[in-house]
Amino acid sequence: MRFETLQRDLAAARAGELDMGTLARRLRGLILPAALPPKYEEVLAEITDRIESSALFDEDSCSYSQSDLLEALEVWARKAQDKLRKP
Repeated sequence: MRFETLQRDLAAARAGELDMGTLARRLRGLILPAALPPKYEEVLAEITDRIESSALFDEDSCSYSQSDLLEALEVWARKAQDKLRKP
């Protein structure tokens, strides 16, 4: 998955059109821009691990709130985009 499609997938997950398991698989294949520092990849991997875990359970029985995880992913994406815009 290309970095540019992340927002589309995030919106689809929020709308219930993309399940968390599929989102996690797509995030694992996400191609990050080379301009992002390695820490961004580490943080994305941590979020993806939690999203993957949340996909194994329904919202009520999972220790991770799916809406909170999507919010964390959105914050990560926004910070990554800001980083790419700065010289």
